[in-house]
Amino acid sequence: MAEKTEISWADATFNPWIGCTRVSPACDHCYAARDNERRKWVPGWGAGVPRRRTKTWGDPVKWNKQAAATGYRPRVFCASLADVFDNEVDMEWRVDLWQLLRETPNLRWMLLTKRIGNAAKMLPSDWPFPHVGLMSTLESQDVWDRDYRKLAATPAAWHGVSAEPLLGAIDIGGARPDWIIAGGESGPGHRPADIDWVRSLRDQCKRNAIAFHFKQWGGTKPKINGCAIDGREHKNFPTALAA
Repeated sequence: MAEKTEISWADATFNPWIGCTRVSPACDHCYAARDNERRKWVPGWGAGVPRRRTKTWGDPVKWNKQAAATGYRPRVFCASLADVFDNEVDMEWRVDLWQLLRETPNLRWMLLTKRIGNAAKMLPSDWPFPHVGLMSTLESQDVWDRDYRKLAATPAAWHGVSAEPLLGAIDIGGARPDWIIAGGESGPGHRPADIDWVRSLRDQCKRNAIAFHFKQWGGTKPKINGCAIDGREHKNFPTALAA
């Protein structure tokens, strides 16, 4: 399968378009914006810069056929270099994306956004799709308090939270999303994740019966720093994504 990814919680990534605008502290050291400086996918990164539609729309169709033949339904992260609910994306592109999702029921899609407040008004009338989950990046207590209720109020086959980069301690209270991913920031100028923040999320997920997935400690050498918490890795998936 093409477009394999090293992201521990996905099998593949699909970008229907490329380009975005920083909208939260989690975006401050955006890897996509940083990589764009070198790769020049789009002429800049931010408001007013045209997004570029990709030429890889046939890939998920091919993966869907492979999944039907093999019986394994890959987890596909959409979109790692953009945001599905970006206000500056051509509305027709999103219409085309919804149709692509409808046509690929053998893929387990994951829509991750930093604009969860836009989701309800931008999703199609026949949403939710049974093979597509909805996730929001909630990296700190302030963002959690502002946006978790928006995520929970938006129908989806399952709901997930990405606390990556984790920028502070988060008290989830009685919340019960299906999945929480956490991870430290990586790259130049990264903001270190405190082990007590991570332990707290791990323990809260156990208490609330939430699948917990810790991706990495991050830093300038994320592979070396690993992902163990107190000597143990946590790479759990919700029922909808379990192997």
